[in-house]
Amino acid sequence: MPKQWRTLAGRRVIDWTIAAFEASPHVGQIVVVLHADDLDRLAPREGLSVVTGGATRAASVRAGLETLADTDTQLVLIHDAARACVPDITITDMTRMLEKYVAVAPGLPVTDALWKGGEEKPAFHMVIGTQDRTGLYRAQTPQAFRFPEILAAHRAYAGDAADDVEVARAAGIDVRIGPGHEDNIKITTARDFTRAERILKDRMTTSIPDIRTGNGFDVHRFGPGDHVTLCGIDIPHGRGLQGHSDADVGLHTVTDAIYGALAAGDIGRHFPPTDPQWKGAASRIFLEHAVGLARDQGFMITHIDCTLICEAPKIGPHAPGMTAKMAEITGLDPTRISIKATTSERLGFTGREEGIAALATVTLVRA
Repeated sequence: MPKQWRTLAGRRVIDWTIAAFEASPHVGQIVVVLHADDLDRLAPREGLSVVTGGATRAASVRAGLETLADTDTQLVLIHDAARACVPDITITDMTRMLEKYVAVAPGLPVTDALWKGGEEKPAFHMVIGTQDRTGLYRAQTPQAFRFPEILAAHRAYAGDAADDVEVARAAGIDVRIGPGHEDNIKITTARDFTRAERILKDRMTTSIPDIRTGNGFDVHRFGPGDHVTLCGIDIPHGRGLQGHSDADVGLHTVTDAIYGALAAGDIGRHFPPTDPQWKGAASRIFLEHAVGLARDQGFMITHIDCTLICEAPKIGPHAPGMTAKMAEITGLDPTRISIKATTSERLGFTGREEGIAALATVTLVRA
């Protein structure tokens, strides 16, 4: 039986591989390329399509890429189904590196000494020399590319290739080497199955995910003005919100929630109100800093929930625009962002329309 269909730790090899990408917040669509005889082994589902491959590896990759040609795909990760132990951090690293480079691939430096063996074929070869290992890497997947460039490279490539880095380099594309991972083995031999099963079982039983939850709360009073800025959107209103910056109580609250999840204080610690450079500053600066701090510490923001508390202005009509703006600033999919509003039933300072309050909860997961 082909290795991708064999059982590994209770599931098929390919099921483990697909699950790793389905679990990643960076992946929006998965295309599985299969031999024509195997199409009935894997049913398409939401977010996953199945296409028929070609006679060679390169032809199969191109078949997968061509199914995305008429979509708005901008980035693509190309992965071996036999690498069922790919860690989340590798998928994240490759995706993040595509923000800067056209093509990247994970690799591990060769650390063992390399020998040259004699050409004769006895039971054991004779060592006839050594090979310099300087600059040598063990190639892994997923190999990641900006989609238009790798599609054009495959369309121009003739013949087969060991991997997609070879195809990209033939088209003149510079490929950067990103961090590989020792667990990201390609299953080939019987011993590889044993090792992969040990990796997956250890991951299931001993790996405790680092999940953080942070809360934020903020208040700004009304004062003179003709609009309020909430969650990055200017809303016409008879009064404005007062504050050292643009007084965006929504973005301030979400920012503090991220800092809270990181145990990193609050906005005042990072952007002191006594510093004149932040007078009138756009609050997206603060949120972008918090998002960057989370990313630098190895965390992904997986969910934002923000509630605005006020009698006026009405938030409902502007909520979709606020969600889109926050998605733009944070890099999250809009479906992972909730912005809603409530009143205080005419009670308290918000009920007297003296100001607006907001509270937020965010969830961070270490990649």
